[in-house]
Amino acid sequence: MKPRHVLFALAALGVASISHAAVSPVLVIHGGAGVIKRDMTPAREKAVRAAMTRALQDGHARLEAGKSALDAVTAALTVLEDDPNFNAGKGAVFTHDGRNELDAAIMDGYTLRAGAVAGVRRIKNPIVLARAVMDRTPHVMLSGDGAEAFAQSIGMRLVDPSYFRTGERWQQLQKALQEDAAKQPHADVETARHFGTVGAVALDAQGHLAAGTSTGGMTDKRWGRIGDSPLIGAGTYANSGCAVSGTGWGEFYIRTVAAHEICMKVTQMRVPLKRAAAEVINQEIPAMGGNGGAIALDADGHISIPFNTDGMYRGWIGGDGVPHVALYGDEDDGTAELPQPAPAESIAQP
Repeated sequence: MKPRHVLFALAALGVASISHAAVSPVLVIHGGAGVIKRDMTPAREKAVRAAMTRALQDGHARLEAGKSALDAVTAALTVLEDDPNFNAGKGAVFTHDGRNELDAAIMDGYTLRAGAVAGVRRIKNPIVLARAVMDRTPHVMLSGDGAEAFAQSIGMRLVDPSYFRTGERWQQLQKALQEDAAKQPHADVETARHFGTVGAVALDAQGHLAAGTSTGGMTDKRWGRIGDSPLIGAGTYANSGCAVSGTGWGEFYIRTVAAHEICMKVTQMRVPLKRAAAEVINQEIPAMGGNGGAIALDADGHISIPFNTDGMYRGWIGGDGVPHVALYGDEDDGTAELPQPAPAESIAQP
């Protein structure tokens, strides 16, 4: 048995020893929250659902093979970064200066190790580089040219910045620039704040959790703006009892330290996962003027997917290997029938 002072030290880090029954591996993903209405073309909707399904299947295959939650998160997010329907990797939105600047982070809940990159322009899969920062450097976050120099030093091939460009994202920027020139507020919320960030959280067969997030940021962003996605604790966080990836108006996720706040409620205050996530995403952030969503997973395999926007690209896959994908706010994502976390008072204290 661990000495009492060791348990207190672990608890302070959010890694308190909690006894959990054996659970099946679980993977949950998101592809952004925002103005997602039922006016998508059938072809676009089919492509988004197919990409989400591939991401779930690729990540789940790693879990079924006994790989780590980190491997599942990396695999799932790589699929979404490669798909132009999402604001991450290829298909990232443009800055005010007409560039694509990419951010990503990943965190291992078992060890609290983490890696992140910000403002990179030539990295095909930022989540892979974030994983390398965690695994191969003593640092947590690298940015811009330095992050790309590190990528080259470990043999990662850089791509031409034109790789990330899509016509749709370019037109979103042109519309925003026209509104800027006319000193008009951005009438189109999707143009002003595109919520297409991708994220994943996973629980592996060893009971370990991981979280990852990747994004192109905001359309028309200026001055090297960095949002919450690559900031450990804000848009991405995992410990031994909880993993969270957020998507939404990043400034508010930073100010509330949203992902960390959810996990501290779960692991330290013993708040059930769904309540903890809803309190932060649907109460604290909107009270400050922000919006968005998140995916959260606890060490017992409970899932929470709160959001306060019209819709959210979301999906999950459990022990039966069946992928569940939903896009719209009124669409059943299959989580309602899952076992719910125990009330706070019935959870054993460490």
